Amino acid sequence: MNNERILNTLRAPHISEKAARLAESNQYVFVVAPEATKADVRAAVEQMFDVKVEQVNLVNAKGKVKSFRFRAGNRQGKRKAYVRLAEGQTIDVSAKA
Repeated sequence: MNNERILNTLRAPHISEKAARLAESNQYVFVVAPEATKADVRAAVEQMFDVKVEQVNLVNAKGKVKSFRFRAGNRQGKRKAYVRLAEGQTIDVSAKA
């Protein structure tokens, strides 16, 4: 998998309270490209962070319906990947670049 495709597949780590709780049990959450597959996410995480991925689950989160100037509109949805790593391996997703 080439570098451009890796960077396009993994958009950002998803930081939330639930993601922090999952990180304790060796699972990490990433926002991924809408067209990304489980195989793409697995290859991207393994290459980028040099870890062994056990399992990948993908979730399509719909955007919320919000009112703007008395009109209903939708926020953009996102696709999240829940990645479980092998025992003893970690990723530091809070590191500043």
